[in-house]
Amino acid sequence: MKDYESFEGVYEDHVDMVYNLCLNYLQNKEEAEEACQDVFLKVHEKWEIFSGKSSAKTYIYRISINQCLDVIKARKRQKRFGFHIPLFFTNNEENVREFELPDFNHPGIQLEDKEAIFLLFRKINRLPDSQKTALILKTIDGESIQQISEVMKTSTKAVESLLSRARANLKAMEAE
Repeated sequence: MKDYESFEGVYEDHVDMVYNLCLNYLQNKEEAEEACQDVFLKVHEKWEIFSGKSSAKTYIYRISINQCLDVIKARKRQKRFGFHIPLFFTNNEENVREFELPDFNHPGIQLEDKEAIFLLFRKINRLPDSQKTALILKTIDGESIQQISEVMKTSTKAVESLLSRARANLKAMEAE
């Protein structure tokens, strides 16, 4: 595990990873920026009690994923109570082209075909959270099964199963 002399080093080493993960989850630049800030506030608050049982990267991934899931839950709550926040990916076909895809800043994504990426993320967003997390970490972030299992606090077999189910669900969505 890398020994950091200052929190600034932690931030510099992980800010791109956190921002890109938030952007992949939330598909909204402003929300991703805000979530990224919130992640590092939480990491900073808890850094002194970080035990080092896992790597800093794994620890920060966990906080990032939880933050993104909290943002998504808040969106759903606001929508349920009548506050409409425009979502890029809704199940309502009439709204599909209402919003533009945000500018992704991720080395694994080329925006040559915005339409294809738009449709792919619509499908990914319909997956259960655990499948979505495993798929994003493996396919977009390029993490190993072992790293994903540490982040998700589950076995490698469970991660393999989540990935298999996610791919099967995406394939089934194509047939719809």
